[in-house]
Amino acid sequence: MLRLTGREIVGLIAALSATPVFAQAANFASLSLAPGFQPRAGTVSGNTGGSYSLSSIANRDRKNNPCIGFGADTPDHIMTLERDFSNLTVHVKTRGKDTTLLIQGPMNSPSQTVRCGDDTGSSKDASIQDTNWKAGQYRIWVGSIESGSRWNYLLTVRQQ
Repeated sequence: MLRLTGREIVGLIAALSATPVFAQAANFASLSLAPGFQPRAGTVSGNTGGSYSLSSIANRDRKNNPCIGFGADTPDHIMTLERDFSNLTVHVKTRGKDTTLLIQGPMNSPSQTVRCGDDTGSSKDASIQDTNWKAGQYRIWVGSIESGSRWNYLLTVRQQ
């Protein structure tokens, strides 16, 4: 039987909580993209769900857009950009369910960027269109506007 002292327990808790978030596995498929990628390479699926407030990751993104919605406490997808991209669009397709997006990265950079998205035009499906995507690993959360809502989605990344 393993017995730990109070000091050892505190040390174990500290070590576990200090595990880098970027080391977390994604809930669903990952993406690895290089300039000129085929559309199929930029498409993954998953389902929303969770009660973790995405605003606890960031209240606002780099353009002062609010970061809202609820999802899992671990990222849904990991997107690796093999090179810099001047312009990308990330879009959630759920047939009009009220989704949100939060993208954080690149994780290998001291100046990580947060990008958040909500409705796309008249659609409740979330999207983010932005410039200046640096090479590296990005964590993607697909959220729902209501805690615990479960919807299947298709996530697409497109290069402009």
